[in-house]
Amino acid sequence: MRPAAIGDVPEIHHLLEQYAQQGNLLPRTMNELYRHLRDFFVVEIDGRVAACGALEIFTESLGEIRSLVVHDDYKGRGFGRLLVGRLIEEARAIGLRRLMALTYVPGFFHKLGFKTVPKDTLPEKVWGICVKCYKYNHCDEIAVLIELR
Repeated sequence: MRPAAIGDVPEIHHLLEQYAQQGNLLPRTMNELYRHLRDFFVVEIDGRVAACGALEIFTESLGEIRSLVVHDDYKGRGFGRLLVGRLIEEARAIGLRRLMALTYVPGFFHKLGFKTVPKDTLPEKVWGICVKCYKYNHCDEIAVLIELR
């Protein structure tokens, strides 16, 4: 696992597009990925991006795990768990107190110490990002949160 590099963006974009087409993730443009490249970590296997995840900062206390995906060829090997662990470490290192995610698989996050919370307890996310989303009025993602100590 390592921080993402410029050359990873096309592969990250391809991974995210596959998940977005299935309705499991919001699409991100190549331009967005280049602008947020420093938020990303990747798992590289044999020179290819096998998984990725990003840490987005909202406030001095709240961050979000975004764009967490594992290539189908590498599912079940613990790469998602590895990435979340790295993102939690990064969040702690910079002083965040809470870390959230919006997900369709809350059980995965529950195993890592996250708890399901109402979305309205995360106004930084809802009013900063969610209101611009096409799913805003019918969002079916579940909010999970971990308190960082």
